Amino acid sequence: MPDVHWNEAGRELSAGWRSPEPPPSRLVAADDTTRADTAHRLAREGVALVWRGDFHNARQLLRALARRADRQPPPADFHAYRQARARKAVLLGRLLVPLSEELTVPLRRAPDVRRACLEAYGPAEGPTLVPLTELLGVIGAHEWRRKGVAVPALGARIHPHYGVFSPVRGEYVDLVARAPLPARTAAFDIGTGTGVLAALLARRGVERVVATDLDERAVACARDNLSRLGLSGRVEVARRDLFPEGRAPLVVCNPPWLPVRPGTRRDQAVYDPEGRMLRGFLGELTHHLEPDGEGWLILSDLAEHLGLHSRQELLTSFAEAGLRVAGRLDIAPRHPRARDGADPLHRARAAEVTSLWRLKR
Repeated sequence: MPDVHWNEAGRELSAGWRSPEPPPSRLVAADDTTRADTAHRLAREGVALVWRGDFHNARQLLRALARRADRQPPPADFHAYRQARARKAVLLGRLLVPLSEELTVPLRRAPDVRRACLEAYGPAEGPTLVPLTELLGVIGAHEWRRKGVAVPALGARIHPHYGVFSPVRGEYVDLVARAPLPARTAAFDIGTGTGVLAALLARRGVERVVATDLDERAVACARDNLSRLGLSGRVEVARRDLFPEGRAPLVVCNPPWLPVRPGTRRDQAVYDPEGRMLRGFLGELTHHLEPDGEGWLILSDLAEHLGLHSRQELLTSFAEAGLRVAGRLDIAPRHPRARDGADPLHRARAAEVTSLWRLKR
């Protein structure tokens, strides 16, 4: 964890930097008297603001900064949209709050964040500064983990951990719930995340499931959820880059859907740089399928509507991997953004279809 340094009331101060983003080089103190226009100007100039006022006022200032950032004309295409989002995230990330060695926020009316921060960061090594946007994400992740997310197809709740993509979009889960199983002896779940698909396969009667993920947080999260559901004895969770050893009659993968580099850590579950995970899955699938087995690829066509690749490119990649399409199940999106005409990507989102491709050797 790097340190950041700044001058405040004639004193040289320093703290650890608690964020995956690069630390700021210029910092100044701000409080309840700081006007939103001033804060916006400083943030645009690359200056980070160390908040010393009321916590709720900091949240109000963050909303005011967001409104000012949104005054720009709407992006013309996907790449401009991503650039605008990245600029906004950087600007909002320049409002910082202190976090004590005890993982408390030493500000008036600050919530108790100790449990949430311990789950996200582990024990503290000293006082730190954290972007307010980051801290609010940690608080939100804790609430999701505590309450869980209802998954109707599973008939249970899944408890996502901080940094692990939550199954709030249930379309892909519904596809796996209704696809005909080629066998019930075994299955692999590649890139398991919260473990929701591995749990669903076990609930559908698959006797042995091996779920893999390269992210340590995801491995811990999946094990936690499978334990909560009483499925630890039937589902093994392993830290692997894609496939475990051996073959199975069913191999399931729901990779990130957009083949571009993530702009922030939160984008990693959606963006797959240059289609690395998709290409890796397809390229090795035949080596891990039993002779008459099936690989289930769950993939949105949003990238096609955004012009990031074509349907023909996807079909060609199947053929080059020695795979044929045995069938396909489709489902339309149910999330609110698909109906939001003000969304810059509304046309693509409204046309989106998520498919489960049944692939065979």
